[in-house]
Amino acid sequence: MTATLTMSSKNLDQWLAYIEACHPQEIDLGLERIKKVARVLGLTSLNCPVVTVAGTNGKGSTIAYMAEVLSQAGYRFGCYTSPHFLRYNERIVTNGRPVEDKALCDAFCCIEIARESLAVALTYFEYGTLAALILFKRAELDVVLLEIGLGGRLDAVNIIDPDIAIVTTVAIDHESWLGSDREQIGFEKAGVYRPDRPALYGEKNIPGSVLKHAETIAAKLYHWGDQFAGEKTAECWQWRGRDNAGGLVVIDDISYPTLPFENASTAIQALKLLNLNIDNQSIRDGIAAATLTGRCQRIVINGREVILDVAHNPHAAIHLVEQLANVEGAFHAVIGMLADKDIASTLEQLKRRVNHWYPATLKVARGQDGLSLQLALTVAGVNTGLIYPADSVVAAFDQALKNSAKGDKILVVGSFVTVAQVLEYLGDEHQ
Repeated sequence: MTATLTMSSKNLDQWLAYIEACHPQEIDLGLERIKKVARVLGLTSLNCPVVTVAGTNGKGSTIAYMAEVLSQAGYRFGCYTSPHFLRYNERIVTNGRPVEDKALCDAFCCIEIARESLAVALTYFEYGTLAALILFKRAELDVVLLEIGLGGRLDAVNIIDPDIAIVTTVAIDHESWLGSDREQIGFEKAGVYRPDRPALYGEKNIPGSVLKHAETIAAKLYHWGDQFAGEKTAECWQWRGRDNAGGLVVIDDISYPTLPFENASTAIQALKLLNLNIDNQSIRDGIAAATLTGRCQRIVINGREVILDVAHNPHAAIHLVEQLANVEGAFHAVIGMLADKDIASTLEQLKRRVNHWYPATLKVARGQDGLSLQLALTVAGVNTGLIYPADSVVAAFDQALKNSAKGDKILVVGSFVTVAQVLEYLGDEHQ
């Protein structure tokens, strides 16, 4: 009783500090620990359709598209995503609103009682995943959208059998956990697929391992460019795909989105496979309205357009450079990255668009220091006179504001942490 009262008196900051310290490893892939606790809590399934989204890049935007369309169509939905930018509550959203502190604390208390009874350790992400499932099960939702944290096959989210599973893209990232090539990484991500259920793949270039796994388990594969796709025209685009009865569906006159185009096609296909009544206008309106923090997010500061993007690997950097190809003005890049990323290849892509560089030290676990980033830039052939290293992201951003002129662009890039620190620095008026 005393322990329960102590747990119930914790505020959210205290809970987050506690769960962060509960496991000796930040990442410990595997489902056995979380499955044991989930069974005690009755969380092995949810009471509504579930769409699980894995992928190297594009998970967040695919969920953002689906959430906005569901909102336009009047459906109740929950989204579990990670990481957060400013508040942990951002990770668990119902009907477009982050959950309240009290609800999260209550969920953590339930998890801790179950965990202690089993004497197992949980990671920070596993606590959060179970909290999301508790809160979604308590709510009266029509659809739940779950984002995989890392990989797929052994990720905590994968304890739930999804009605529809998506792999958005496969690229080289998180090699220490997932493998060193697209085939190995693709197999890990395809672990979210389920037998005899829709399995979507959201880009044209599909790894053989993804195809093989889908065939092995007899999943119903929907591949971008084959079973569904988007066709571009001058002023709008057309989607074609399949409904849940297998019939061909075409939706015309869809406005070009601000988020990645291919992910919009994938989101529409997933929604069309659910047993929901979503009209085409809700799809058009939802795709047009979808936005996402830190994905080509644009704000204006002192006459400079600031573009915030979490691109942190070569694949994401290529897409970002393509989006910025026709944007006029000099680019000043405030960049902070984690040391275990492919920094050299990411910089190689970004340098095609960036004129001035402000490498910053990320003062977090696995954070790279600004001087090492400066060295990587010089190795990549960037003129040292165009590099201004800084001891922090905020200092780098201030220097970029000082050095730039009106009409220039300031690109904040390289990590969720980098974008989050600039957003926090700018304050509520720019959120």
